[in-house]
Amino acid sequence: MNLDRRNFFSTLALGVGATAFPNFLSDFENLKEVQGSVPINNEELTKWFDNIKGEHRVVYDGSQPHNTLPIVWNWAFLQSNNSVGVSDSDMTAMTVLRHSGIVFAFNSAVWEKFQLGELVSFNDNKTGKPSLRNTVYEPQEGDMPLPPIQGIKDLQDRGSLFCVCDLATKVYGSAVAAKMNLNPDEVYQEMVDGILPGIKLVPSGVWALGRAQNNGCAYIFAG
Repeated sequence: MNLDRRNFFSTLALGVGATAFPNFLSDFENLKEVQGSVPINNEELTKWFDNIKGEHRVVYDGSQPHNTLPIVWNWAFLQSNNSVGVSDSDMTAMTVLRHSGIVFAFNSAVWEKFQLGELVSFNDNKTGKPSLRNTVYEPQEGDMPLPPIQGIKDLQDRGSLFCVCDLATKVYGSAVAAKMNLNPDEVYQEMVDGILPGIKLVPSGVWALGRAQNNGCAYIFAG
């Protein structure tokens, strides 16, 4: 591995670990970098961003699970605009899932196998323990702060867009691999394979936030 690349990865892992999984893993400096990568087609991504529509456009920076707020605010944007007569077809709410917020992009099998709830200190409201499932894709009763709030799947049906950071997936995949004594490349691939339908893998969350703003989206921090 190139030394500069290794130093960059180690620095990134240290920065993520200090705030994201302090109780999950203590030795960040010895994380093994993911060597493999999933091809990301720039032309395909450009077409995906063409789905941004309407006069009213916003992108939420979902850098943390933050009690489901990256999903809640997406729903709130649609509902509040509806209340003043704006139809779903005339607006777009995008949520960029990055940093520890990436966990909302993965299916429940990935949550359970890799203990994502423990990884990012996100509890299941039903058990009060680290969640072993994705509670925001198709939420059950009690999963969201208020009953009317919709999950990712329903919001996608209304035109909302969700994407997930590839760079953070590699870092968190490495953390999981180190904790569970697994191969980081295999963990990363399983996480990517477990991305929920319609959620787009992007080079990085900060990259996507910039592209969304280039496409006319106002930026809002969502946790």
